[in-house]
Amino acid sequence: MKKNVYKILEYEKKREQYSELGTAFSPFDIGIPLVDMSNKTIEQIYYFRWHTYCKHIKLTPIGYVITEFLPDVPWAGKYNTICCPAGHHFYEGRWLHMQNYTTDYAKFWFTEDASLRLYSFWVADSILAMCKVTGDLTVAKELFEDLKHNYFEWERTHLREGGFFYQIDDRDGMEFSISGSGYRPTINSYMCGDAYAIYQIAKLLGKEDDSRLFYDKYSELKEIINTKLWNSDADFYMSLSENKDYNFSGVREEIGYVPWYFNIPDDKKTTAWRLLNDENYFKAPFGPTTAERNHPDFMLKYPHACLWNGPSWPFATSQTLTALGNLLNNYNQNIMKKSDYYGLLDTYSKSQYLGEKPFIDEDIDPFTGAWIARDYLHNQTPLPDDAERGKDYNHSTFCDLVISGLAGIRASLDATVTVNPLFSENDLDYFCADGILYHGYYITVVWDKTGEHYNIGQGFTVFCDGEKIKTMPILDTIKFNI
Repeated sequence: MKKNVYKILEYEKKREQYSELGTAFSPFDIGIPLVDMSNKTIEQIYYFRWHTYCKHIKLTPIGYVITEFLPDVPWAGKYNTICCPAGHHFYEGRWLHMQNYTTDYAKFWFTEDASLRLYSFWVADSILAMCKVTGDLTVAKELFEDLKHNYFEWERTHLREGGFFYQIDDRDGMEFSISGSGYRPTINSYMCGDAYAIYQIAKLLGKEDDSRLFYDKYSELKEIINTKLWNSDADFYMSLSENKDYNFSGVREEIGYVPWYFNIPDDKKTTAWRLLNDENYFKAPFGPTTAERNHPDFMLKYPHACLWNGPSWPFATSQTLTALGNLLNNYNQNIMKKSDYYGLLDTYSKSQYLGEKPFIDEDIDPFTGAWIARDYLHNQTPLPDDAERGKDYNHSTFCDLVISGLAGIRASLDATVTVNPLFSENDLDYFCADGILYHGYYITVVWDKTGEHYNIGQGFTVFCDGEKIKTMPILDTIKFNI
């Protein structure tokens, strides 16, 4: 791993500073963007999450995979893999300088050993998202026929009359949800995102018939999501229940923001975001909540460790922040601001502690910050063997949200680099993301309110391979070609 790619921050200093987070397999050895900022909580959790990610990189007889739980769990597939969070694994791992781990992992899902459709999984979208960062489309092209076959299999098993995809909430990884099983914004958005990704790969390969086919699938499903899953009375995307009348579930859930993860909604539907910062709906000290707080079944108690009826889940928070990043970059709206992204990321970072130490587990009490699944298991007598199963749980993103959000690197297939940091001038006194490997170039993003912290000038500066691209006094979008 090259150490001279960092132009502003000191590699050895950051490595030593966060060595106590401790893994034998260190992210510093395989290359990560370095970050430094005045918000030391976000910074600490950033390095903590890279350390936990590396703990889950596992060498198998057929190459590297990435796991969700460190101990083996009985519901996992071969090599303890679970496809439910794998989309998050690709979005997070795409920023590693060494990409052999995620490339092996992408190929693994299309081997006989993999349980590819055990849970919902936006596989084509997330693999293409990885390729958009590396600039190397080889693995997406190699897996093209497999990605097509996977889509057709989902249609065979889960597509229902009316053009909806059906899913059991547990198979969405969201058991005990208030809406329950049905025609959910999650699975339908995932399939819409995958159809668009397969369309893009087909275009790159010059496969015109496939390109038209999957663009049509994408367009038809997008229309269904925007007309059938949008409840105009609730001003929100909702699940439809299983019955033939296609009734709305009657509850706003955080999954109603998932369509923005894939840029599915139109501008008129951005009004749904007004509820994210409303304490009657989703806002909470350790939120957002996974269901609206004013629903009678919110946080209803069940004898189960994993509940999706209100607790905060890093999985869902990751999706919401990615969706919010898309909203702020790709939509004409005035409801959410860059400071809202920063504020939610700050809340998310503060939730990842056990006492004073960085910690990640399963679901969180949105009011106290307690780890619900961990407490549930630890309160049993005798103590179950899997009481610590959730420690270092790899079921969400965080580092990607810092790089694509705070640093503002918006990945694309072309040679244009778009840098749009999602925080305001008053949120951070200083911020630097250094050594971001993008399309074979190393990008550095710097914000220095006074100009006295990094001593390279006041304001917002972007470098590419150590050469200054542009400096401006305020935070705004900088675009350039590589």
